[in-house]
Amino acid sequence: MNPSSALATVLVDELVRGGVRDAVLAPGSRSAPLAYALLEADRAGRLRLHVRVDERSAGFLALGLAKGSGRPVPVVTTSGTAVANLHPAVLEASHAGVPLLVLSADRPHEMRGSGANQTTRQPGLFGAVRFEADVPAPDAVPTDGDGRAAWWRTTVCRALAAARGATGGEPGPAHLDIAFRDPLAPEVGEPEALPAHLAGRPDGAPWTAVPTTPRTAPGGLDHVERTLVVVGDLPGDGGEEAVAWAASRGYPVVAEPFVGPTARAGALPHGPLLLTATGWLDAHAPERVVVVGRITLARPVGALLRRPGVRVEVVAGSTTWPDPSHVAAVVHPLAALSAGTDVAAAERGAWAQAWDEAGTRLAEAVAAQGVPWPSGLAVAATVHDALPADGVLVLGSSNPVRDLDLATAGRRDDAPGIRVLANRGLAGIDGMVSTAAGVALGCGRPTHALLGDLTFLHDANGLLLGPDEPRPDLTLVVVNDDGGGIFTTLEHGAPERAASFERVFGTPTGTDLAALCRAHGVAHEVVADREALAAAVARRPDGLRVVEVPVGRSTHRDAHAALRALAARTLDS
Repeated sequence: MNPSSALATVLVDELVRGGVRDAVLAPGSRSAPLAYALLEADRAGRLRLHVRVDERSAGFLALGLAKGSGRPVPVVTTSGTAVANLHPAVLEASHAGVPLLVLSADRPHEMRGSGANQTTRQPGLFGAVRFEADVPAPDAVPTDGDGRAAWWRTTVCRALAAARGATGGEPGPAHLDIAFRDPLAPEVGEPEALPAHLAGRPDGAPWTAVPTTPRTAPGGLDHVERTLVVVGDLPGDGGEEAVAWAASRGYPVVAEPFVGPTARAGALPHGPLLLTATGWLDAHAPERVVVVGRITLARPVGALLRRPGVRVEVVAGSTTWPDPSHVAAVVHPLAALSAGTDVAAAERGAWAQAWDEAGTRLAEAVAAQGVPWPSGLAVAATVHDALPADGVLVLGSSNPVRDLDLATAGRRDDAPGIRVLANRGLAGIDGMVSTAAGVALGCGRPTHALLGDLTFLHDANGLLLGPDEPRPDLTLVVVNDDGGGIFTTLEHGAPERAASFERVFGTPTGTDLAALCRAHGVAHEVVADREALAAAVARRPDGLRVVEVPVGRSTHRDAHAALRALAARTLDS
């Protein structure tokens, strides 16, 4: 076994011992030792290997796998620009608290700054990681009693612990930059097993066990009867905990769609839409708003937080807290929600009941009027209502996530376990096809994704699957409005700006999605009405499939305005 093979095999062995079950590899020469070690682990059934030819897609696939499985997932690249292509996924993982582990192969240290091919300063390339280590290339296989193998293993343990947030920090990405020197390939026919002195603990456990350190809070939040709780993006089960706490206090809840199925069931139906009825809101304004997690979607929520006379308190699930309007009066740790719950009201007060009744009235009005077809709102509502009872829905940024937030009541009594996911760390449109594929492969449940055409095209390389790769059971529903439909709902889409809109905001592409899918060997169909879309979504995904729904871009603005007008008629009168 040569030195590079020894280093790679030890690292992969420790990753498996540390709980890694999936790994993503982008091909390259300098990363060959890791490729051989991962392939051997895959053949032995110790982990599942996924190979992608595009590093950006590989990064987002690993992100989706980590989201779907809840486990850290490593992504491996060769040196040079290959590593930089992971930056979008690393940033999303950092802001969303996802345990992504970057393993970047590198040239030996003495080649840095020498002009050697594909050599740049890779350590420190990602500023938003929880842990990083610069692992030098070994000159020889460690001998018995040499401490290097133990250091290799403990470095992996530290990286996994930091990615999980197991030492009390925030979960997120970690980076190991690993230098290898020639030879990079193992000798043909050499023993596959590690020499005894390089093997890990005989019980198969990680070299270093790192217990989770729970955070504590000095006390709970004071009870204020006219309190509205707003729940946004949180790692883990934070959304469920927040809604349970609000219920124990008798507080109404406005929740974003990806807070967890139980949390959505306990929130007001059409909560963000309810907040657009400003006349009703003037008469029922809260005294205090408790914001739990990051609010990333609805402008009416931001307007509520800026209302004069409303006290805003933030409950943060990390060491930083979201407060883009700079209105927070106090910040509490997430553990404060589990403290002081004995002050819960026995019954919901009259003010909270008025919010409940308003939510019910609005939900009934939306159900009676419906949303016009074709429109992004109608597509989102149809997809949500047709999902299998155990389904997972991955939402693209821009219009789809907002359409679902506005057009649905946020709950389905016949399917209380539906899980909704989105990349809301930085809310970019990049990498969404790969993220959704990773979620499908990681969670093992029927998975659908709702994307706009630009989001889909931005990660068309996510459709690239080699013949030997694990194939996700994933249906991609693509709302094709031929361009940047979200801008029609913003100030840029106002009629008086029409002359400048199309080229710099509308950005039509005219891409034939059927031809694109055919080139990749991916099943594709076009649906033109609600019934056909519902039938396509109700079929449990079997392999990778694209369902295209043509929608006129000009419908978005009027459809959103019609919903807001309905809310005003229903509640302000």
